[in-house]
Amino acid sequence: MIVVKSQSEIQKMAAAGSIVAEILESLKTFVSSGMSTADVEAYVDAEIKRRKAIPAFKGYRGYPSSICISLNAEVVHGIPSKVVRIRKGDLVSIDLGVILGGYYGDAAITIPVEGVSADAQRLSDVTEQALYAGIDQAVIGNRVSDISSAIQKYVEAQGFSVVRAFVGHGIGRQMHEEPQVPNYGKPGQGPRLHEGMTLAIEPMVNAGTFDVVILRDGWTAVTADGALSAHFEHTIAVTRQGPRILTKI
Repeated sequence: MIVVKSQSEIQKMAAAGSIVAEILESLKTFVSSGMSTADVEAYVDAEIKRRKAIPAFKGYRGYPSSICISLNAEVVHGIPSKVVRIRKGDLVSIDLGVILGGYYGDAAITIPVEGVSADAQRLSDVTEQALYAGIDQAVIGNRVSDISSAIQKYVEAQGFSVVRAFVGHGIGRQMHEEPQVPNYGKPGQGPRLHEGMTLAIEPMVNAGTFDVVILRDGWTAVTADGALSAHFEHTIAVTRQGPRILTKI
C-alpha cells in the first residue's frame, strides 16, 4: 500500500532530510585521501548526534553501520572499515539516512577525491544529472516508470549502464515503503503519482555492465566487471508545485 503524506508529515520529513543534506554537503570537504572509511563514519555519527537525530541504517535488517560507503567498483552498501583507506583518485559514494521525529530522510552522493580521472568525474556527473532527470518526472499524473525511463534514457545516451539489482523506493515512517522506483523501464507504467507521495529516487550507474556481485560480507555490491560505479539519491515529495526535494539545503 502506498502511504500518501499530509503537509505536516512532509514538513517532518523535510526536517530529517535537511540533516542528511547538511551532513552530506559537509562531507564534500571532509573526505580526503589517507583517512579510513571508518573515519568517515565516526564523523557522520558525531554530526547526527549533534543534531539529535538517529542513524537510520545502523541495525536495519542487520546492517552494522551508520553509513554505506562504497569506493570505485563498489556500487552500494559498502561497510565502513578501519583498514580500508581512501586514496587520491577514488570515487567515494556515501549513502546516509536519519530518523527525526519518527520520519526518515535518505540521500546519497558520490565524491570524487583529488586527482580523480576525467572518466570517473564524468561518470559521477552523469549519475547526478540522471537523478535530476528522474526527479523532473515526479509530477502529479505521471507514473512511477516515467521517472525510471527518464533515468535510463539519460544514462544510456551517455554510454553508461543503470544497475537493475537495486532500486529506489517509497519512504516516510519506514525506510522502505511502496512503491519501488526502478532506474530503468518503459514510461507510462506502474502506480500513478499523486500529491503527497514521497519517494527516494537513487540511480546507481556503472561505467561497464549493469551486473553486480555481492561480496562475502553479505552487503557490499560490486560491479561484475570491475568497472567504476557512482550513486546519487534524493528524497522527494510530489506536490502541486512539482517535485519538492526534501534532502537539499
